[in-house]
Amino acid sequence: MISVSVQNEDFDPGREQTALEKSGGGAVASFTGLVRGDGGLVELHLDHYPAMTQTQLETLANEAATRWSLLGVRIIHRVGPLTPGDRIVFVATAARHRQAALESCAFLIDWLKTSAPFWKRERYADGRTNWVEARGEDDARAARWRTSES
Repeated sequence: MISVSVQNEDFDPGREQTALEKSGGGAVASFTGLVRGDGGLVELHLDHYPAMTQTQLETLANEAATRWSLLGVRIIHRVGPLTPGDRIVFVATAARHRQAALESCAFLIDWLKTSAPFWKRERYADGRTNWVEARGEDDARAARWRTSES
């Protein structure tokens, strides 16, 4: 089962993980990302082009499922205005064994961070706004999966 959602609405990580636990495997790994409030951030606004974003996330999910022989993948990524503490992303993978579940979950998070087509704009309490730029350390983490064997 592969399921990808791009949505404005919040989600329940426990419910999502429980659904994957029914896949019949021996392991489920998950990651829930939250909006940080560093430096007086009051809002993070995510924009996207829906068809392109959905296609890219489905491609990543299918790549992970094939590479690690996964039993299930669930990706949820929120868009629109978010405030510090809001859930922004959920990734979970189900596999027969823990190594595949853990590695595939890490792979998906690393690649979502660098290749998912989202545009992020930060707004601060003092009125400043800032477009979030790519970070070298995120690119380096994603690059390790280009040569890693599963």
